[in-house]
Amino acid sequence: MTRTAERSKRIALTVNGHRHDVEVPARRTLAEMLRQDLGLIGTKVGCNRAECGSCTVVLDGRAVFACTVLAVEAAGRHVTTVEGLAGPQGLHPLQEAFIEHDAVQCGICIPGILMSLKALLDTTLSPSEDDVRHAVAGNLCRCGTYPNTVKATLAAARRLREGRTA
Repeated sequence: MTRTAERSKRIALTVNGHRHDVEVPARRTLAEMLRQDLGLIGTKVGCNRAECGSCTVVLDGRAVFACTVLAVEAAGRHVTTVEGLAGPQGLHPLQEAFIEHDAVQCGICIPGILMSLKALLDTTLSPSEDDVRHAVAGNLCRCGTYPNTVKATLAAARRLREGRTA
């Protein structure tokens, strides 16, 4: 076995509803694999040490920092990135509400915030303001859109309860 073969592994995983077979170095993070191997650059890598949340994705229904998960740990699992939010009918209600409530500024943190909130709304369609704040507690936004983020999320939850989905 060559050194290269020992240091990389072929994995299969589902990303945004599509199965992928990828050869990844053993130490490559999920965030790096998404960006470098699959070209899904919506997942940002800010701090690369689980402090900013810009790399947040939904892994098997749970929001996780993709910079802290090795790609090989995602083998056989389901990942949703910000690119997977919109559907055939258009933008996800979270995306629509973020635009309408001016909760988007520079865009570095927004993908991670959206994914943290998607994980929340997948389990709670009637979140409180505190639920929303708790869901994004690990996501840093230097532009300070937190009040609008709360408003947008509550509006998106309302739309989802009414059955308006992407």
